[in-house]
Amino acid sequence: MSGWLNRVSRRIAVLGVAVLVTVGLVITQSAGPSVADPGPTLPERLNALLDDPVYDGSQVALVVRDATTGETLYNRDGDQRMVPGSNTKIFTSTAAMSVLGSSYRFHTDVLATAAVRGGRLRGDLYLKGYGDPTALEADYRSLAEQLRAAGIRRVDGDLVADDTYFDQVRLGDGWGGDDESSYYSAQISALTLAPNTDYDSGTVIVEHRPAAEPGAPVRLALLPANGVIKLANTASTGPAGSENTLRVEREHGTNTVRVTGSLPVDAAVGQAKVTVSEPQLYAADVFRRALKQEGISVSGEITAAAAPTEARRLARDESMTVGELMTPFLKLSNNMHAETLVKTMGAVEKGEGSWPAGLEVVTDYAKSIGVDTGRLRINDGSGLARKTNLTADSITDVLITARQEPWWQQWYDGLPVAGNPERLVGGTLRTRMLDTAAANNLRGKSGTLTGISALSGYVTTQDDRLLVFSMISNNHLQSPRSIEDAVGVALAS
Repeated sequence: MSGWLNRVSRRIAVLGVAVLVTVGLVITQSAGPSVADPGPTLPERLNALLDDPVYDGSQVALVVRDATTGETLYNRDGDQRMVPGSNTKIFTSTAAMSVLGSSYRFHTDVLATAAVRGGRLRGDLYLKGYGDPTALEADYRSLAEQLRAAGIRRVDGDLVADDTYFDQVRLGDGWGGDDESSYYSAQISALTLAPNTDYDSGTVIVEHRPAAEPGAPVRLALLPANGVIKLANTASTGPAGSENTLRVEREHGTNTVRVTGSLPVDAAVGQAKVTVSEPQLYAADVFRRALKQEGISVSGEITAAAAPTEARRLARDESMTVGELMTPFLKLSNNMHAETLVKTMGAVEKGEGSWPAGLEVVTDYAKSIGVDTGRLRINDGSGLARKTNLTADSITDVLITARQEPWWQQWYDGLPVAGNPERLVGGTLRTRMLDTAAANNLRGKSGTLTGISALSGYVTTQDDRLLVFSMISNNHLQSPRSIEDAVGVALAS
């Protein structure tokens, strides 16, 4: 009997130690007082996470530093060049806040050279864009209202779209051709339009709803209404409960949007965003419709050209500030905002609204704060380009230096907050690290492309120590997002 009791006692003791090890605390039995073993160190915990089989045959880099002192607490391959995805926006956004300034505003002007007599503008009307990625249909309506208030009722010439503040290169070097129709890969123009308050500039919304009876064509509408996009609709309404196979895609090199597949008769009204080719013509078309609503007719056509330098301004619309833009830009990881900021920096600093000029400004800013830019390659502002190579070390350099900048708080507030369900608070991290020590604590920028994942930002430990971290994974076959989240929780804990 005593032997059986001894065996049970030994099993209980082993089980107790196992449970304590699981929570990271081992109690050593001795004749004296209990001594607490703190369990695995932070580097040991992080090593265990990064040794996950998901990384077999792929690469991962992770750097953790003290945000105040810069002390490195953990470094695995932090000096290795990696494809960072949208973590590139950390470089773009901080450069824009420093170079353009948090109070910088984009604007759109209406110009003319001809005289106005008796309510008639006896010549062309120019709509000139200066890169505003937040311009909405309502903003073009505001411009039309300003012209009406100035007494204009008729334009005898053409409506001329001028987007020459930027160059005519619409898509970034290294962007995927299969993304051409996707809303996150829109063409970049100095004169553009967003269909929503996410400010997805250069896109249009195709609203779709089923017909009343199966077999009938799906019903479509464009938001905003315009004459640039041509809908080619072969989609049909399917029986109740049938599979939704609807597909909305713009044809390469055109503004024809093909809608195919089937939509169940009991489906709710839905929306699909697609890109627009030559966004300056799209913006001008929406503006012409706004003019008509204000009782202003245009006798000529919509054309594209540069406004004469002597043209005088008749109306102006201004955007939110760059500081305010950080919220939709970073929370929702808007690629078009990033590229517009790059070209604007080039225009302002180099007199050339191009990717090469703007990326030179971004690189110069990074170099000015101590980043070893000779080890990096920055090929766009958003991270869509797989040619961009950053290091986790360089990202933490930017994160640490940003805290010393006068615009720091507004920029920091723009970062997504882990586990916060509010869309413009949690942003791209709103469904991650829920109900953990990182929730409503960790602020960071995610990055995702096929085979690429990244997460970099700030997190406060339980003893109120602020850390910066950067984690980049490349060439994985399975998403390492759960491991990124575990790293964030480990740092917060």
